[in-house]
Amino acid sequence: MRLIECKGLSKSYGSKQALKQVDLSLEAGEPIALVGPNGAGKTTLFSLLCGYITPTAGEVRILGHKPGDNALLGRVASLPQDASLDPNFDVLTQLVLFATLQGFSKADAKAEALRVLSLVDLADCASQKPKSLSHGMAKRVAIAQALIGSPELVLLDEPTAGLDPANAKKIRELVTELAGKTTFIISSHNLDELEKLCGQVLYLELGQLTQSVSMDDNQQDQYLTLTMQQCDPDKILAAVMALPDISSIEKKQHNEFLIKHNSEEAYAIESALFSLFKHNNWQYKAILRGRTLEDKLFS
Repeated sequence: MRLIECKGLSKSYGSKQALKQVDLSLEAGEPIALVGPNGAGKTTLFSLLCGYITPTAGEVRILGHKPGDNALLGRVASLPQDASLDPNFDVLTQLVLFATLQGFSKADAKAEALRVLSLVDLADCASQKPKSLSHGMAKRVAIAQALIGSPELVLLDEPTAGLDPANAKKIRELVTELAGKTTFIISSHNLDELEKLCGQVLYLELGQLTQSVSMDDNQQDQYLTLTMQQCDPDKILAAVMALPDISSIEKKQHNEFLIKHNSEEAYAIESALFSLFKHNNWQYKAILRGRTLEDKLFS
């Protein structure tokens, strides 16, 4: 059974078509990224998947059921970007309520609330009210809420937006830790973060699904992304192009170059580059196998 199946999925608000004929088939597994410019239809797609709104045309199935079906209770969860808890009640009381609404008994609901707070390292904040929490802590509590009942699918809208590096790191680590049991679909503008977390990237633009990129495609082996410290780009381009098995080298942005090669030996090009850097006393910053997500989407 597929995790998500969409056929001709469309949504209009009056004369404005927010989503246009989206065909999509996703399997459970690694985190999936949903990216696109503001107004591309990402929030509309999330809302349709959650059953908050109904499509104008087309069909969508989550784990074989229509979104919002009772059969999905506890199996699908979402975290809107602006989600917030009631400021008048402590964290534990609210999470216990949400667990009870999912069918937990009162005793089990408390145990489940404490479990998900422990997942986000905030069990010691259970008795606090949301207004006493930092922005990053409040976001982690909101993610804990989405994890109640160990859902099979969790939709996260900008989960690390506006967070300090420490809190953002905690959320990334949590997603990675739970990825074997829960499939996350993450909407974000942070391509570097998505590149580290996700195995597949969906790109929406003007309501249409224009690209679906796998981070593990075989063509990755033909490319290296090189980032140098301060350098003379023309000298780098000429020197690397003169190496054996180099098909092309292209300057992408400040001190970053995309190298395409035809070597069948896994580390031959890397070794040749290291020798070149040593000979010229050049300092490199990073060598990554494959193309960056940004380059895949926008080149």
